[in-house]
Amino acid sequence: MQQPILIVLHQEHSTPGRVGYALQQLGYPLDVRRPRFGDPLPATMAEHFAAIIFGGPMSANDEDDFIRSEIDWIAVPVRENRPFLGICLGAQMCARALGGKVFRHPEGRAEIGYYPIRPTAAGLSVVEKWPERVYQWHREGFELPPGAELLAEGDMFEVQAIRYGAAYALQFHPDVTHAMMHKWTTRGQDRMELPGARPRHTHFADRAVYDYTARAWLSVFLERWLACAAKPATFLDHS
Repeated sequence: MQQPILIVLHQEHSTPGRVGYALQQLGYPLDVRRPRFGDPLPATMAEHFAAIIFGGPMSANDEDDFIRSEIDWIAVPVRENRPFLGICLGAQMCARALGGKVFRHPEGRAEIGYYPIRPTAAGLSVVEKWPERVYQWHREGFELPPGAELLAEGDMFEVQAIRYGAAYALQFHPDVTHAMMHKWTTRGQDRMELPGARPRHTHFADRAVYDYTARAWLSVFLERWLACAAKPATFLDHS
């Protein structure tokens, strides 16, 4: 039996969505933990094959203890060269752990809905075909940390995907399901009033166009992320 994959979530009813379904189809059990509500994180990756930190409405710049603890904990999979993935908030936490900055758009703009991304040569070496547009739900972005590779870039927020050894960070949401989109656009409808955000109806219209490619991309990405032979990486303590 495969070792479990550590899943870090930030809200009481959050799920790993499509990413969780895909991992289970690949035969990996999921060990779901919510440090915000008191769940501990392991001191070593010895009992886990990989780890993923998902998104949430909070900021990687917040001073909450669980935010700081999760950022510091990312040193564990990075030092051990075990596969790590950060999605949205998790990506921004990863950037901070690696010495990068997390910031709001200088014009207060947000990416809420589908937006174009462009893979770099490094990104194409990971997956040959990327979606033209991906689903976003954020108003903060992050800079490319020292020593990391840029895998995909965007217009409003330049850094959309990075790699550092076996650690990957995605600003966008490959985890989103149709049900999750309904929940987010209903409970978070105020976010669609932010500058740059897309109207609610376009979220579903664009999903019909772009979701097939995003789903195919995720399948290939996860298999290659989990199979990657990590290059030796020296983790620097940037705290």
